[in-house]
Amino acid sequence: MNSSASRPLAIITGASSGVGLYAAKALLRRNWQLILAVRDSEKMNAVAISHQFSPDQFTIWPIDLGDLDSVNQFVKRFQATHQSLNALVCNAATYLPLLKEPLRSPQGYEISVATNYFGHYVLSRLLIPYLQFAADAKHVARLITLGTVTANSAEFGGKVPIPAPADLGNLQGLAAGFKSPIAMINGKAFKPGKAYKDSKLCNMVMNREMQKRYHANTGIIFNTLYPGCVAETALFRDTPPLFQKIFPWFQKNITKGYVTQELAGERVAQVVADAQFSQSGVHWSWGNRNSAIRQPFAQALSMKANSESLANKLWEYTAKLVGLEAT
Repeated sequence: MNSSASRPLAIITGASSGVGLYAAKALLRRNWQLILAVRDSEKMNAVAISHQFSPDQFTIWPIDLGDLDSVNQFVKRFQATHQSLNALVCNAATYLPLLKEPLRSPQGYEISVATNYFGHYVLSRLLIPYLQFAADAKHVARLITLGTVTANSAEFGGKVPIPAPADLGNLQGLAAGFKSPIAMINGKAFKPGKAYKDSKLCNMVMNREMQKRYHANTGIIFNTLYPGCVAETALFRDTPPLFQKIFPWFQKNITKGYVTQELAGERVAQVVADAQFSQSGVHWSWGNRNSAIRQPFAQALSMKANSESLANKLWEYTAKLVGLEAT
């Protein structure tokens, strides 16, 4: 493939650092064309230059996933310029564990849920027709969402009670409109670290719900993955400095769960592009070990993530809050 038109096209959110950046590098090595969806275009451009991205293989588009107006503007731009999309990689996330009071999105929603979940939900739903266009042409068509072990109570990491395990309750906070003073999906007291876990659990639940609603009729592959514990990444920039020193050491020397950004990015690219990952409805894992030869496997998700009744209600409440039809 020599021209950009012949390359498969992916959108990666949060591509200016961490796993998103190294997933982009791995896909560029596979000769993909990329739209790098980021909040700071100048930062992304500087990163692309420093990592020697080929200029004809990528474009940089601004998006603030925490602002639904920005997400909709991004989608309108894509609709005006493209007919087809091979992969949407929902990677970007914000983690603000030191907040004492909730920050709010321009629409009034707690910022972790707004950025990590609502923004990706809108982006995914509105771009599904473009993924289906690729699937109809018998090309790669995948919607891939980054999960986390801390939101999956089927794994040990998801049971850790600091600050609390992910728990959506009966979605009381969403049902009540999710605006001030409500800041948690279950309607209870604000816990910033838990808000992050809850938002990631929502992402995993919703990927499965999209699989149920769309896969059979569209051929799009819907998968989530946990690429391992990437303990040194910009995701942790708002954690205490001592944590930023101890956490990588602990993962390297005690749990042996440390995974480099490069390896995590390669794993994301595999799930996005490689034939080995063509099964839909899977949460891929590598067992949280930094080994390039370790084999991926389908990791079970918690009862919460697999609950059809919870997923249906989550879909309905989320669609209402973000201004989309629930059907």
